[in-house]
Formats: sequence, C-alpha cells, structure tokens
Amino acid sequence: MWIYQTDYTPKGVIVVIHGAVEHHGRYHWLKEHWLEEGYHVILGDLPGQGLSNRKRGHIDSFEEYLKEVHSWLSEAQSFLLPIFAIGHSMGGLVLVRLLQKHTIPLDGVILSSPALGLRFKPAPPLNVLAKGMNVLMPRLQMSPGLTPNIATRNKHIVDSDSNDSLMLQKVSVRWYSELVKAMELAFKEMSEFPDVPLLIMQGGNDKIVDKQLVKQWFNEYDGTEKMYKEWPGLYHEIFNEPEREQVFRFCTRFVQMHAQGFHMSVDQR
Repeated sequence: MWIYQTDYTPKGVIVVIHGAVEHHGRYHWLKEHWLEEGYHVILGDLPGQGLSNRKRGHIDSFEEYLKEVHSWLSEAQSFLLPIFAIGHSMGGLVLVRLLQKHTIPLDGVILSSPALGLRFKPAPPLNVLAKGMNVLMPRLQMSPGLTPNIATRNKHIVDSDSNDSLMLQKVSVRWYSELVKAMELAFKEMSEFPDVPLLIMQGGNDKIVDKQLVKQWFNEYDGTEKMYKEWPGLYHEIFNEPEREQVFRFCTRFVQMHAQGFHMSVDQR
C-alpha cells in the first residue's frame, strides 16, 4: 500500500483499485491529478500482481482481493475525511464484491469500465481448460491473450506497457475461475450492494468488458443516487485514453459534489 498526501488543504481521500494483469504504477497520472485537486491518494497492488509478494498471476480465492482492498479502505478512514473508491475493470469488480459482503462507509463509488462481464475471450486453452484444471492443477498458468493495444488508443501507454516487466504475461486457471465466479456473484447478490452514490463510467468502444452487461448491472441496481456515463469511441482504459482530461474532469465533479456535502454537514453541527 502506498499513501500520498496532497500539499493542499485536503478535501478527501481517493482509493484507487487497479485492474487485472496490471499494477498501481500505471496510475501515476491519475494520482498526480487527484493530489493537485486536493485529495490524498491511496494505491496498492492486488495479490499476485505488481510488487505483491504473492505468487504472480495466481490467487487461491477472490476473497484475497477483497481482504487486501478492505485494508486500503480502512487506512483511508484514519484521515477522517470523505472517502471515494475508484475501481477500474477487475478492480471495479473487486469493489462491487467487497461492498456486497462488508459494510464500509464510503462517500462515493466510481466504477471505471468494471469487469461485470467480458467481451474479450481469453486464449482458448485458458477458457476451455479452466473448469477441469481448476481442480486438478489450479496453479497451472497460461497467457490470457490480452495485448496493450486493445486496452487503449494511447500509443505512449501501449509502448510503455509492452516493455513493462510488472505487467502479467500469464495467469492461473484458478485465477480465471475465480474471476468468472465473482462476475456471476456480482449479479446474483445485487441486493446486497449498499445504497451509496455511484458513478459508472464506461468506454463506448471497450474491447475487453461487455458494456451491455455493465448497463444491465447498473439498471438492476436500485440505488437512490446513481449515474451512468458512456464515453463514445473510448477503449477500455478511460483514464489512459487521449481524452482522459475530460474523463477526469467529469469524475472530479462527482467527487466534489459529495465531498462538499460532507463539509456542509460538518459545519452545521
């Protein structure tokens, strides 16, 4: 876990949860922008990814992700400020499952192209063998078949990812099985998701996540304050796309509105 504190009077805390096969270091641009806006930022690497000391590309249970992110959110509470969680792709799925299972005080949730269903199908060996090998050889690893150029149109990011040794090249069959199960449970346990201000931002030309299933989950969520924003033409990684400044500004308006509500309630006491 890495904690970065803004140089300005803090307005709140942003907890960022990265996606599959990547790591927290890819969110430097986003972190710097939040710091400039006056928010502390907490980042971490999920188990088996980035600089985590777990076996790379493997988890025994999706619960490992929930436990890790729970610790980041607990750390955020120590600042006694509004807390906002941003989950990208699989990080969004982790956040959904965590909030479906645990009561955690948050002032807002932002899901960025959340992995609630896949448009991209993994390489055939992983997709076909996952069920059987999950029991016999759960740690067997294969390439997921993901390439940087289907995640973003930002050439600088694509080139950087292609030479990034921290990006996972292989994942285990247990990892894939746990991912699929978590996506199914995100729908089955919809009623357990708390009534919290929710913003879902989705790339309109996402080649990895099935945006129709994201819309379905959003429509089935019976929250009192929710917003769905689709960005036409953008690929999966909306915070890395050439239009990311626009995406960030939209996101900040959502956060600022709810952070201001927190300060108003404090002033009225």
